[in-house]
Amino acid sequence: MKEKTQVNDIDRSFYDFRNEDADAFKVDAGLTKDIVLEISKEKNDPDWMRELRLKCLDIYNSMEVPDWGPSLDALDIDNIFTYVRPNMRGMQNDWENVPKDIKDTFDRLGIPQAERKSLAGVGAQYDSEIVYHSIRDEAASKGVIYTDIESALKTEYADMIKERFMKVLPPTEHKFAALHGAVWSGGSFVYVPKGVKVDFPLQSYFRLNAKGAGQFEHTMIIVEEGASVHFIEGCSAPKYNVANLHVGAVELWVGKNATLRYSTIESWSKNMYNLNSKRAVVEEGGKIEWVSGSFGSHISYLYPMSVLNGKGARAEFTSVTFAGEGQNLDTGTKIVHNAEDTFSYVNTRSISKSGGINTFRSSVVIGPDAHGSKSSTSCESLMVDSISRSDTIPAMDVRCADADVGHEAKIGRISDETIFYLMSRGLSETEARALIVRGFADNVSKELPLEYAVEMNNLITIEMKGSIG
Repeated sequence: MKEKTQVNDIDRSFYDFRNEDADAFKVDAGLTKDIVLEISKEKNDPDWMRELRLKCLDIYNSMEVPDWGPSLDALDIDNIFTYVRPNMRGMQNDWENVPKDIKDTFDRLGIPQAERKSLAGVGAQYDSEIVYHSIRDEAASKGVIYTDIESALKTEYADMIKERFMKVLPPTEHKFAALHGAVWSGGSFVYVPKGVKVDFPLQSYFRLNAKGAGQFEHTMIIVEEGASVHFIEGCSAPKYNVANLHVGAVELWVGKNATLRYSTIESWSKNMYNLNSKRAVVEEGGKIEWVSGSFGSHISYLYPMSVLNGKGARAEFTSVTFAGEGQNLDTGTKIVHNAEDTFSYVNTRSISKSGGINTFRSSVVIGPDAHGSKSSTSCESLMVDSISRSDTIPAMDVRCADADVGHEAKIGRISDETIFYLMSRGLSETEARALIVRGFADNVSKELPLEYAVEMNNLITIEMKGSIG
């Protein structure tokens, strides 16, 4: 008898729909000074922002493409449209005022239903523009600000944004941080005042519809002393036969004794280059929690970073990554301990199949003043077949003698003994294999609110088909 077992990729058909010719305006493909100035004019930038864009363009042109991850040779910025405006003008606060084709897109993705059931606020971006934003009255009455960052630039929060914009994540960090600074558009601004605890999550959803386009949203979250909030980021795109590009940036400030959970459920299409950058600065007693599910894109460079600047500051990073055929996902995290008694914990899972490649990179830096600090990293990789690949690349830079730093990694395949054991308890081979793969990623789904755990489990449901004959 010959055993035949197939493990199918994640079914992205739920996300693989598009609106043809939905854009009303887009700049020329490529990246020039004239294009950057045109975007700035479209955005009605203040003078300082226009000057920053041009500075970032100069930095971009002076830097080399990163060489530490998968090859980006096939990505040609000259063929990318860096700004695409959908067929509407102005952000809406009433869902009924959003144009029907755009509204239908987010209806299919479940955004309005999620808002009504489980969210304190929602933002929706379509291509290069925020099309909708809202916040519940009970959150707004506490002084919570949740709006698009471009609108916030025209309010009393303008100086706060100017002071912080691309300071945590400077354009000199790498070539694509500079690219973001030059052409950014859209994104969310969150401000949670001192002592305010937001009981329900906020969510921003980013949908890239245009063929051959890039999305460059900027998210800024400021959580003041003793406050707390959970922010959820979702993103998806239909599949095209040309490259699309995502180069967002996330800058987070976590104040003294404050808590911020930043969750991401990402299902980009397999023609996407996902070169996103995220960074948090955490003050005394504060805590940043990253929860990440990465299930899409052709190539990813994604390494959320936490900088623990205050005594007792904490960072936790929990993630699951799935790489199928044609995917090379280079992900991980960096944590910098700059103060005493700081703590970090990293817990990751990666799944590879059909020749998919997963690379996990972790970097833990213990500074000379981080006395009594502790850090623990655990990463596990599961290869479903013999043609897939998984690598773990840890780095530890410890400059303090009384710190406690640990790292463990496990890489393996589905065990025949485990399959046999589960089958002996009444499961079919198909059920046994499915149970193992789903359970392997449970560390992330259990950290999400119920509705989003269901969404993530739907994404990571891998159909197991087996027959003997």
